[in-house]
Amino acid sequence: MRLFAVAAALLLLSSCGGRQKLRPAEGQSLPVAPAMATHQPTAAELLEPPPIARPERVNELLRRSEEREDDRFDLPPPG
Repeated sequence: MRLFAVAAALLLLSSCGGRQKLRPAEGQSLPVAPAMATHQPTAAELLEPPPIARPERVNELLRRSEEREDDRFDLPPPG
């Protein structure tokens, strides 16, 4: 009985996520187009993060030891 209850709960929980396209609520519209934009972005385009939000990682490995330049802001701890 307990297994049946858990399975039913999982089935109900898995069906609660909607898979419909996003659209504005009744009587509402999408935000105005950004200044200098060539077209009004769609809901999907507005949800896409800009490249600056997820910059690419630089995986450049050091091939040899290099002397670090002097950093004038690298100060010893106070005290």
